[in-house]
Amino acid sequence: MTLLAVERIKLFSTRSPYWCAALAIAMAVGFSALLAANAETVSVDLTQAGSRLALVVVLVLGALAVTTEYRFGTIRATFLAVPNRTSALVAKTAVVAVVAGVIGEVVAFGSWAMAKVIKPSADLAINSGAEWRNVAGVGLMFAIGAVLAVAVGILVRQTAGAVAILLVWSMLLENLVGIIPKVGVKIQAWLPFMNADHFLAVNPPSQAESEAAGAVVYKLSQWGSLGYYAGIAIALLVVALVVAKRRDA
Repeated sequence: MTLLAVERIKLFSTRSPYWCAALAIAMAVGFSALLAANAETVSVDLTQAGSRLALVVVLVLGALAVTTEYRFGTIRATFLAVPNRTSALVAKTAVVAVVAGVIGEVVAFGSWAMAKVIKPSADLAINSGAEWRNVAGVGLMFAIGAVLAVAVGILVRQTAGAVAILLVWSMLLENLVGIIPKVGVKIQAWLPFMNADHFLAVNPPSQAESEAAGAVVYKLSQWGSLGYYAGIAIALLVVALVVAKRRDA
């Protein structure tokens, strides 16, 4: 508990969590407002269209939580105070993941509420399990994404490099893989952020419909996709912890 408290204090002693949280919420809620104001029909899943944009900001927050310490050398003081580097880094990851999860829930329900205010006549009741997963699941997606971002930050240690990797990976690379002839969509079915999107989908197409359209055919259920996404993040974190123990701070 002491380590968690220390990491919480260190995180909130900088401006990055405040700015990132504000930016993520503003982007997602603003995008939801824009869609609700211009769309003829508004559905629950449409209100969450901006969550992917907000996720990018949360990934940057996760990377900054680590790379800022390496940049200013405070990570050395942390490792001197806590010789068990794994414990210190796991505590940092846990704190960042919780903060990211909270941001995700605020983003999700804030976007939904904004759409409800703009289009009060729209049917935006969250009734089904799929709709609850689509909204409340954003927090889970953000928390896992933060773990992945912290892992990348530990491995790269430089802010510019870590942020560039995360932005290209989440916004560009996984989408570009799909243009590879014959095998592109097959590879996409096993990419982490694609599986995160699959988890949140309210009405995903059936396997037959996806095959007919030449789209991604996911091999896992929606909850299975979340587990796979989490597994990738945890595996990358384990690798990062091993590397952090073996090299100089």
